[in-house]
Amino acid sequence: MTPLEKIRERAVNDTNVHVVLPEGKDARICKAAAEITEQKIARVTVLGKEEEILKAASEAGVFLDDVDVFDPMHDPDFENYVSDYYELRIKKGMTMDRAREIMGDPTFFSAMMLRKDRADICISGALNPTAHVLRAGLQIVRTAPGTSVMSSDMLMFSPDDRPPLSFADCAVNPDPNAGQLAEIAYTTAQTHRSIFNEEPHVALLSFSTMGSACHKLVDKVREAYAIAKKAHPELLIEGELQADAAIVEQVGRKKAPDSKVAGKANVLIFPDLNAGNIGYKLVQRFAGYQAVGPILQGLSKPIHDLSRGCSAEDIVNLTAVAALQVQK
Repeated sequence: MTPLEKIRERAVNDTNVHVVLPEGKDARICKAAAEITEQKIARVTVLGKEEEILKAASEAGVFLDDVDVFDPMHDPDFENYVSDYYELRIKKGMTMDRAREIMGDPTFFSAMMLRKDRADICISGALNPTAHVLRAGLQIVRTAPGTSVMSSDMLMFSPDDRPPLSFADCAVNPDPNAGQLAEIAYTTAQTHRSIFNEEPHVALLSFSTMGSACHKLVDKVREAYAIAKKAHPELLIEGELQADAAIVEQVGRKKAPDSKVAGKANVLIFPDLNAGNIGYKLVQRFAGYQAVGPILQGLSKPIHDLSRGCSAEDIVNLTAVAALQVQK
């Protein structure tokens, strides 16, 4: 059984978890909704205009008999959600007319469903850019208490069933400072532990290993390590490490012989969004890894983002991951 198959198996919960998929006019969403329901990973609600959803389901060759389908504009709670959103954003110049227009957007309506405990998970992004999903999460669900930075974790599954890896941050923060990088490292470690039931070994990546180079970019990573280690002394974290020193045991022993992480890292923290986004896509395309995510971190309720190039299988996998987080 592959690691992804194990995650799906662990996620089965007799539909105690409720996921809302707001992009129902897409055939991939309908196919995924049918599969999630059939596998009992979660109870599913699909949002959109009914005729568009039925057309998409027909294109996907599936029936949505056991899936809740409705148009947000016709929902009994719609006007209440409009009022609530207006109150949330009134200091930003929100008007009732604009609030009504925004609540008509299924992704924002889904976020309000989470805020009102009407659903447990929202997964969007098959038809919308990441920024749109992030805005809905930040404006409505908002960050969890004690969290200062929102980030993302990309789960990377190898084609030959080697242990999975977590890559962060690959989708949200263009240039995190040292404190933010330390928080991203800790949050990603917790995400990794909750999903894979294993001890996270966290590597703060750089072009330098343990002082082999001097530069302000390296200094940021070293400072992040110091902050993370002081705040969480129990965390197995090391930095700065080059990528080969982080994941190749022979190289790790040579470049950082006293490290408990070098050569064993399963959580890779990139110094900025350039490195993270490029890095995961290279591993995905050249090494054949399957990327699941990004898993958005730091929100008070799980809203997760899809790549617009995602498959129905990607949606099912991301739902299974999110279901495990909710169960935890």
